[in-house]
Amino acid sequence: MLPFTVNFKVSARTLTGALNAHNKAAVDWGWQGLIAYGCHSLVVVIDSNTAQTLQVLEKHKADVVKVKWARENYHHNIGSPYSLRLASADVNGKIIVWDVAAGVAQCEIQEHAKPIQDVQWLWNQDASRDLLLAIHPPNYIVLWNADTGTKLWKKSYADNILSFSFDPFDPSHLTLLTSEGIVFISDFSPAKPPSGPGKKVYISSPHSSPAHNKLAAATGAKKALNKVKILITQEKPSAEFITLNDCLQLAYLPSKRNHMLLLYPREILILDLEVNQTVGVIAIERTGVPFLQVIPCFQRDGLFCLHENGCITLRVRRSYNSIFTTSNEEPDPDPVQELTYDLRSQCDAIRVTKTVRPFSMVCCPVNENAAALVVSDGRVMIWELKSAVCNRSSRNSSSGVSPLYSPVSFCGIPVGVLQNKLPDLSLDNMIGQSAIAGEEHPKGPVLQEVHLRFLLTGLLSGLPSPQFAIRMCPPLTTKNIKVYQPLLAVGIEWTSLTGFLSFATSTPNNMGLVRNELQLVDLPTGRSIAFRGERGNDESPIEMIKVSHLKQYLAVVFKDKPLELWDVRTCTILREMSKNFPAVTALEWSPSHNLKSLRKKQLATREAMARQTVVSDTELSVVESSVISLLQEAESKSELSQNISAREHFVFTDNDGQVYHLTVEGNSVKDSARIPPDGSMGSITCIAWKGDTLVLGDMDGNLNFWDLKGRVSRGIPTHRSWVRKIRFAPGKGNQKLIAMYSDGAEVWDTKEVQMVSSLRSGRNVTFRILDVDWCTSDKVILASDDGCIRVLEMSMKSTCFRMDEQELTEPVWCPYLLIPRASLALKAFLLHQPWNGQYSLDISHVDYPENEEIKNLLQEQLNSLSNDIKKLLLDPEFTLLQRCLLVSRLYGDESELHFWTVAAHYLHSSSPAAVGEAAPRDRVNNPLDICYDILCENAYFQKFQLERVNLQEVKRSTYDHTRKCTDQLLLLGQTDRAVQLLLETSADNQHYYCDSLKACLVTTVTSSGPSQSTIKLVATNMIANGKLAEGVQLLCLIDKAADACRYLQTYGEWNRAAWLAKVRLNSEECADVLKRWVDHLCSPQVNQKSKALLVLLSLGCFSSVAETLHSMRYFDRAALFVEACLKYGVIQVTEDTEKLISAIYADYARSLKNLGFKQGAVLFASKAGAAGSDLLKELESPKLERTEE
Repeated sequence: MLPFTVNFKVSARTLTGALNAHNKAAVDWGWQGLIAYGCHSLVVVIDSNTAQTLQVLEKHKADVVKVKWARENYHHNIGSPYSLRLASADVNGKIIVWDVAAGVAQCEIQEHAKPIQDVQWLWNQDASRDLLLAIHPPNYIVLWNADTGTKLWKKSYADNILSFSFDPFDPSHLTLLTSEGIVFISDFSPAKPPSGPGKKVYISSPHSSPAHNKLAAATGAKKALNKVKILITQEKPSAEFITLNDCLQLAYLPSKRNHMLLLYPREILILDLEVNQTVGVIAIERTGVPFLQVIPCFQRDGLFCLHENGCITLRVRRSYNSIFTTSNEEPDPDPVQELTYDLRSQCDAIRVTKTVRPFSMVCCPVNENAAALVVSDGRVMIWELKSAVCNRSSRNSSSGVSPLYSPVSFCGIPVGVLQNKLPDLSLDNMIGQSAIAGEEHPKGPVLQEVHLRFLLTGLLSGLPSPQFAIRMCPPLTTKNIKVYQPLLAVGIEWTSLTGFLSFATSTPNNMGLVRNELQLVDLPTGRSIAFRGERGNDESPIEMIKVSHLKQYLAVVFKDKPLELWDVRTCTILREMSKNFPAVTALEWSPSHNLKSLRKKQLATREAMARQTVVSDTELSVVESSVISLLQEAESKSELSQNISAREHFVFTDNDGQVYHLTVEGNSVKDSARIPPDGSMGSITCIAWKGDTLVLGDMDGNLNFWDLKGRVSRGIPTHRSWVRKIRFAPGKGNQKLIAMYSDGAEVWDTKEVQMVSSLRSGRNVTFRILDVDWCTSDKVILASDDGCIRVLEMSMKSTCFRMDEQELTEPVWCPYLLIPRASLALKAFLLHQPWNGQYSLDISHVDYPENEEIKNLLQEQLNSLSNDIKKLLLDPEFTLLQRCLLVSRLYGDESELHFWTVAAHYLHSSSPAAVGEAAPRDRVNNPLDICYDILCENAYFQKFQLERVNLQEVKRSTYDHTRKCTDQLLLLGQTDRAVQLLLETSADNQHYYCDSLKACLVTTVTSSGPSQSTIKLVATNMIANGKLAEGVQLLCLIDKAADACRYLQTYGEWNRAAWLAKVRLNSEECADVLKRWVDHLCSPQVNQKSKALLVLLSLGCFSSVAETLHSMRYFDRAALFVEACLKYGVIQVTEDTEKLISAIYADYARSLKNLGFKQGAVLFASKAGAAGSDLLKELESPKLERTEE
């Protein structure tokens, strides 16, 4: 017989339904690839690929308002493994930090009893990653250590704080959105609270500014209007100006430095913070659907926007070609004056009703090519972006939107012309960079135009909204073990394992009559029959339906109409009781029945059939099994036609509490006994019967236990209100019973007549119970008014489960669920392909002496990868660098992703092969994305800064703005433009004289010795007397930018110095400045070594990168990096470097040995030469012993 598995072990869990209004913003998509969202007081964790619920966390006593996954921006090793940490905050001001895999709360934080407005993990510290910043209303920000729950500092502000946003390029910059305006904090540090009140600016509402009335005016008018549009002012706007700060959201753009977006219902404003000025507006036409939320992207300058109809749109910045000329000629008379974001893709909207509306959206932080929408009815929709190459001819050129091109590189390595369509791994793999102004797109066959579209790849539906009844399907027995599936139905009675009856009544008319519907549904086929045929119009409403234990009969109880008895198998009515039949308050079928007499009847029928088909005994033995099965089928049909049925009994009570006992056999119904009411009981509301025990419950909360064999009854007052339902647990001899009251539930043991456990709404739980049932013989199931269904142990304590104990229907890729050693070993297995010369995703081929269970878990993880990714991992052409990048994406490892992106770019562009070929061309066409800011190539960085200053210049509206533009132009060396701006100063301005003299100075600066030394002396004095910016400007005028950088660094302006070095110095001088910055970043008081590594990579100092990695004990990254460097031939092999390389390999081999990953350890120990020889002996010695045995 083939073995078969049955999933009858139903683990404790919670099924969630519709959300609460407080849960609106409580959703987050972590780097770990999981989405968490709040559902009432629960936190639900789902997998983004398969849309399965992985965990439901229950500990909050109030509605959850925020959830945030911890960032993965650190180096992972056995001491700091991949772990699932999540912070959730509720309406009562409690923050809980969870270990999601184990389902336990690591730490609980409470400051005030008001709803938390916003929480965020700090991600930049190399030292600590346990810091959590929270807004406690009305106006406090508090920094917590989320590991221990200790408060590090607390600071209050003048206004109510609504939310905050960290500058992704500078962790010391924090911006608060308050009820009145915006507060900029520039000295945020984990060590101490920010000093002072921050720089406060007001937003005048965009609707009041004249620019709005004519958004689409002609260009000339538009130009004039744009000059008027100021948004951010230092003074408080006057009363008629400020309508209301209806700014919905504030966020920094992670794709370029010092840009911020403000979201209003009908527009998105892009601000340049250097000049506090709007440089771009995305507005919706009058008929368009307003915005709810926007998420800016990091990899490309794009925005995911959520609209009020649940539609998600992606807008990408338009690239302009040749906006301006780089030399000092007159610029183009009408340059484009906005950052424009074009709509590139949109998904379908949802049907918005009173109860169904979009709550919020999250975007995948690793790949930025998928968005998830959480809807108020508990649905989660996962939309993924797909790119499709389109042919040139079909393109409609009149659309006015510049085409999007596919990128010229894949995972950091430029792609060839003939490369087939690559998978859509992430946003930067799908669309190329927006060209910076002044660059023509290379006209080549490489560039393919692409279109983007959204595809719904995952949908998780919640339960229907509450007011439902639950009923577990018939219990597991030895007979049905092959087909059993634990199904739970809402509001019905089961007639078999796969069929059920459900009833519904319409709203009563003025006579109190309704239309009743009773449907019989067959689950495998979905066929549904009206069970009572034509009956059901204008009659008294159905109050309950009860199916007998053998699933033969059905009793239908009406409100003001006698009971009906039906035959379930033939859908015929057996009996409609007479008018004087008593009204039924509670009814229950007896579990005891005379199956024996049924068997006798069946045997008699069989004999009769055997007589009809005359077959001698000898022949019978050779009749084929098919014939026998045919006979059996005919037999069952004839039994039905002769209506052979077992006798069953039921009891019911009437309004006076009298108990009636009736017997049903075939189509006869006999009244067999009446028992007078028990004086201690009120009106009976429910009955339960199992074996020899009958239990009655009444309106006053009394339970009456009858022992039918011993003929004794015991009444027990529970002093709880009305008994709504009582139910026995399934399983032979299992005499447990669950009773439901209006304020909770209790489990009783009827043998001992004592209570096992109890649950009260308001006391131990926040929800009200609507219905109860038994899920299995030892688990109860509760439906509650928060729209959830909970499967609990018999103690009815709500628990979270361990994620690894879950039986999932589809495998999920999430290495975070493995034990730390295993997840790191799996990573090494993927990175160091091929093993023994072959590429394989079968871990059993590798010498990894771990127990079978762990190996199977690893294999399951590998099998759950998508086919696209498997194909890449098995492709011999896929280089080591690409593999490192892909694995860091699969693991959602933030620090590795950035490291390998920068490393791949610079290793590729500085390898001797690339330098030998058309390197300059390649570098121009494929620069490092501008989101890496200071790490980009100098030429590209300069172009970007020039474009930006031109945009600022077009947008300037006040003298202050003009002055800031002048300063930037002087630093960038654009002297002629700067002079023009200086001469614009009007005569009544107090700076008029100063600016005129400055203009003269700039035009007459010559390189004669005396004037240079004078200017240098003046500049030095200025800097010494605290006028740093002015002094630096003078030094730049006389081409002493290197000195200017040194002064800036002395005064702690490291970022500014790096910026100036990149735009003004040649590569050697620039490298000197940046190297000084690296030393500063590595110093113990700054401790930003991970940033220093990226700067070193951008300078091409590869051996110092390897050395730093080794000193930081990042052995895995160091070993992989050295391998990549050797492949590209960028490290000169000398004695010192050889020593370093073998030390790195030996240390890495040791760490692999600690993971138990033997084959990897042997591989690297043998590469390490002398340094690894001892380790190699140690690793190979057990092998020798084994062979000797």
